[in-house]
Amino acid sequence: MAYPHTRFRYKVEIEGLDAGGFSEVTGFDASIDVIEYREGDKVTTPQKIPGLKKYGNVTLKQGLIDSTVMYDWMIAGVNGAVERKTVTITLLDEEEAPAASWQIINAWPTKYTAPDFNATASEVAIETVELAHEGMTRIS
Repeated sequence: MAYPHTRFRYKVEIEGLDAGGFSEVTGFDASIDVIEYREGDKVTTPQKIPGLKKYGNVTLKQGLIDSTVMYDWMIAGVNGAVERKTVTITLLDEEEAPAASWQIINAWPTKYTAPDFNATASEVAIETVELAHEGMTRIS
């Protein structure tokens, strides 16, 4: 009997960047807008036509480490040209072999959030990077 894969074993690869590990990856979604059209002399139910295709931004969260790769990628875009990269997220099975992979095409950081600080909390400092992109595809 085959069991569904768990969602806590995965790796993130960003073309040309050694960005470390991520504790959370969210925002994988694609949608097609619906355009409703009805001619005045037709039936009361409108015709539905596909509209714009849209992809949600992907959010990456990681514990703050010494590496500034993600921050540097964001600041490079703030100070000059935005650098677009392919991001691959791979779900791993129990033996850590690839189970499924998705590619985010032409991704670039649109938002960076530094960690919140609280002297009374015993939590890991988390930094967040939000990526805009132009397409998502499942490659395996």
